[in-house]
Amino acid sequence: MLKTFKLNVAVAQVDCVLGNVKTNARKHLEFIQEAQGAGVNLLLFPELSLTGYRLGADIIQVALSRRDPIIQELAQAAPELIVILGFVEEGAGAQFYNSAVALHEGRVIFVHRKLNLPTYGNLEEGKLFANGRYIQTFDAGGPWNAGVLICADLWNPALVHLAMVQGATVLLAPINSAIEAVSTEFSNPKGWELTVQFYAMIYGMPILMANRIGIEGEACFWGGSQIVDPYGNTIVKAETESECLIQATLDYNDVRYARFQLPTVRDSNLNLVYREIERLANQVGIPIL
Repeated sequence: MLKTFKLNVAVAQVDCVLGNVKTNARKHLEFIQEAQGAGVNLLLFPELSLTGYRLGADIIQVALSRRDPIIQELAQAAPELIVILGFVEEGAGAQFYNSAVALHEGRVIFVHRKLNLPTYGNLEEGKLFANGRYIQTFDAGGPWNAGVLICADLWNPALVHLAMVQGATVLLAPINSAIEAVSTEFSNPKGWELTVQFYAMIYGMPILMANRIGIEGEACFWGGSQIVDPYGNTIVKAETESECLIQATLDYNDVRYARFQLPTVRDSNLNLVYREIERLANQVGIPIL
């Protein structure tokens, strides 16, 4: 595992062929090789990058276990990289999840299952996927600890906070955001830019946001992938709606200085949060599990 204060990161902004896992996997291999040649340590793909988004009942046909040969092939393609990609995961009991998997040294090192499944506007994930149950982080080398939240997970601030208090120092945000996915009144490009800049600044952590491009039916994915520093400044952004690889070098010292000056994580006061959740749950009769 990488042992350095600096982390060379990249985001692959890609298009996906809906439902064609093998074709999408070949594209992943191309971007993995490009990132390897550029000296990248960590590479992030968008949400459901192996399958496309508007799958409907076809999730059954494209679902893979984390031990599937396709996942293993991608893990072995550049074992020195940490690669995070999106897929439909078939878990125990024939349950299907919108998942992001982290691959390193030829194996699966981490899986995040999407927790906040949007079923509003033009979105119907709650009808298709099972909910994830946990917020966890993983070792990204040296002092770096990575959290992964998929798309609408970031629209529940409590989930971001839980990732932060578990020690995340870089947040990976694979998304599938289409123009007017919620309504014509909400601008998804502006909303996402504001969201990642806010979280990066408030928690003193860099964020990698990977969105896709392309069209699926009426859904037009707008790209806009970006890497933001721990002060909320955009380091690099995909300026065109085309496939590309954007890169940046993150320095852990920037996280240290940002969090020393604005100690949101230090002052999170988990005891207060837990006590208030317990009190409110008792008021409305919800058991604390």
